[in-house]
Formats: sequence, structure tokens, C-alpha cells
Amino acid sequence: MVTRYHYRITGRVQGVGFRYQSRVYANRLGITGWVRNMWDGSVELELQGEEHMIDRMIMSLNSDRFINIESIERIKINVNESERDFLVKR
Repeated sequence: MVTRYHYRITGRVQGVGFRYQSRVYANRLGITGWVRNMWDGSVELELQGEEHMIDRMIMSLNSDRFINIESIERIKINVNESERDFLVKR
């Protein structure tokens, strides 16, 4: 079942390839959505796909040697039926 979550992630997540790695994992796992850096040093994402694949993506990001996730806020939101890609927003 396809689901969609909005995330706010804090820690060492900017300047370490987080957005690039997000795109790589999303494409590999069939996840759509987007990622962007926030002014406060956190990262915001919306991820849509199979829940176990979304969980796998977050675990993969957290296991990257340069990324250090300190906290994750996750809210379930409505699925975007027309979305087909994963975007890195500026």
C-alpha cells in the first residue's frame, strides 16, 4: 500500500550529501517526493511509496558515514497520485 510522510530531520544533515543521497535511495527504492534544506539547518522531506521502502530509505540515510541524524519528526499526509519523480528542491 502506498503511503506518504512529511519528515523534518535534524542533526548533521546539511553539507554532507544528504539531498544527493536521498535522491539516489529514492530512485533505487521506487520512492517519489522531494527533499530540501531548511534555514535552521534541518532537512525537510516528503516521501511517498511502500512504507517498508520508506523505512529502508531512512535507515540507509542514517547509516551513511557522513550523515548523523539526531531527531526525526514524521507526519502521515495524503498521497499525491500524480507524483512520478523525486526532486531535490533548493
